[in-house]
Amino acid sequence: MQKNRKIMETKLSSYYSHVFNLRKGNKLTQTQVSIATLILAGYTGRDPKMVEQHISELEAIGISRPSATPSFYWTPKRLLTTANRIKVKGEHTSGEVEPVLIYLPDGWYLGVGSDHTDRELETQNITLSKQVCPKVIGSELWHIDSVIDHWDKLILRSYLINNSEQYLYQESALSAIQKPEYILERYIEQGENLPEGFTIFLGTVPVIGKVMGAEGFAIKLFDPILNQTIKHQYHVEMGVLQSC
Repeated sequence: MQKNRKIMETKLSSYYSHVFNLRKGNKLTQTQVSIATLILAGYTGRDPKMVEQHISELEAIGISRPSATPSFYWTPKRLLTTANRIKVKGEHTSGEVEPVLIYLPDGWYLGVGSDHTDRELETQNITLSKQVCPKVIGSELWHIDSVIDHWDKLILRSYLINNSEQYLYQESALSAIQKPEYILERYIEQGENLPEGFTIFLGTVPVIGKVMGAEGFAIKLFDPILNQTIKHQYHVEMGVLQSC
């Protein structure tokens, strides 16, 4: 019995882990990272007017206003993926670029992700809508110490991909989003902790035009000071997801 339990624990640990390229200084190390908790932060804009703009974008497609800002949504950690192809069940889904933090033994690492969401379900139950689509993340992560002194100058971009053509969908400096320490403090105030492997999407920025889906999405995080970029793109397929 004990042997079977150890085998099961090993399988689960592998199931919820991903291989990332961790950049710390000039060193790039490939490491398998186990995800302990996956949280999506929403409505994290630093400028109240920008937050209102994002809320208005969502209201335009039938999504109710949040009861509090920022908001935090627990998400099954099995949904985190570095894949370049995802399956979704609903016909009305779309991605949105976000900075992502992961807590590891030597500190926080920053990456770029897409909170791919079922927009039709979001109009009925925003919490459930966050739990049915994969949450995509690029495979490279930067140690936060290398970018924290110019955090506000980092630039997020996303692109819609249709017929192999890319169209700019979002673009903003991280100065548009609350500082990571502010978001983490608000999360801890709810009585939560930050275990090793804690992963949090820090929120998105307004879209250019209107919220819409596409055949695929490309996401980028650009550091103009160190002249480095994390990028990832993925194709969206209709399919059947496993239940949560």
